[in-house]
Amino acid sequence: MSLFDDDFYTTKLPRKNRWTHEGSEFPSARRSKIGSPAIATVAGATAALVLGAILIGVGTHRSEPESAAAVPVMSTGNSYQIMEDQVVRAVERVKPAVVSIISAMESAGSGQSLGIGSGVLFRKDGDKAYIVTNNHVVQTATQIEVILANGEHRKAKLKGKDMITDLAVLEIDAAGIQQVAEFGDSERLKAGQTAIAIGSPLGLRFAQTTTVGVISSPHQKVPISFGGDGNYDWEMDVIQTDAAINQGNSGGALVNLEGKLIGINSMKVAEKGVEGLGFAIPINSARETIESLLKYGKVKRPYMGVTTEPLRSYKGTEVLKLPDSVKNGLIVIDAIGPSKEAGLATNDVITELDGKPVYDNITLRQYMYGEKKIGDSIKVTYYRGGKKATATVQLGEKKED
Repeated sequence: MSLFDDDFYTTKLPRKNRWTHEGSEFPSARRSKIGSPAIATVAGATAALVLGAILIGVGTHRSEPESAAAVPVMSTGNSYQIMEDQVVRAVERVKPAVVSIISAMESAGSGQSLGIGSGVLFRKDGDKAYIVTNNHVVQTATQIEVILANGEHRKAKLKGKDMITDLAVLEIDAAGIQQVAEFGDSERLKAGQTAIAIGSPLGLRFAQTTTVGVISSPHQKVPISFGGDGNYDWEMDVIQTDAAINQGNSGGALVNLEGKLIGINSMKVAEKGVEGLGFAIPINSARETIESLLKYGKVKRPYMGVTTEPLRSYKGTEVLKLPDSVKNGLIVIDAIGPSKEAGLATNDVITELDGKPVYDNITLRQYMYGEKKIGDSIKVTYYRGGKKATATVQLGEKKED
């Protein structure tokens, strides 16, 4: 079975002649609270996007032969040269906007640890400049430092972060910054188009590494487990690419041949024998999140106030006295806030929201976050002691992740 895992964020600075990836330890999390998901830790850093609890090491150093024979490239006419020139121009256009990010984290019992990711300068406003990166690169950071394309180090302030979308925005001093990335249109992407990834794989030694591939799929659905416990909490719509991406590329740029930003590199398939399966957050879906982080420091979402588990995950549900026709739904583990006020309680089994069936936490979140706003009412159909009932929940505002 393939393991989708974050393999773009390295939690240690590379040492001479050795680049390895630390293993991961994920705290077990039996359940995920709607509006307050669990957090998984990776070797002192935070990884929000995880399916499975195993990281596969990549990027091990090996010696090269003393000499290598040149391999001729076959081409038809000047088509190869044209393509090469386009890539060069695209890279030159965006590279000054790609930065490295060093996150300092306090680890219990082991002092301070450092992690390295990537980011993209996207806006300059007065004396401030703003960088978009992944949430999991900076989520647990106590100090953040940005290294610009020219090698200059600058202190960064966390402007806002969001675990659901795995995006964060940093603020730095804008003095001397001349170039920021231009957003492209990820909705216009087609399979087979050229994709260029730029970031800092394996740390600062390879900062601003450029790799080239294609868009494998403009829209790929990837289920996400916030707690790393195998229970899926969310489903991300991502760009799939075969452009080589490795540890340290988290938060880096995925651009098209025009040098425009089309995605933020975020995760990959990390399994032995699997290559060329990387994923980026589409820039069109990231825009709204970025603006919200700039304005509020978070993404405002409706809050229902229930901790739930899928009915199909449990055995021995006879005690719930459900009708034989009820095969799917969500068992309420705890009800607080709006749900408690509406009368929902532990062991209720939610089967519908506004008449639409719910099967798991993903469908519940997708409906609330996609169809509802803070202050809206939602009609909840549920079973208690085998009897069908309804309750009207007025959605509040989610306070924190």
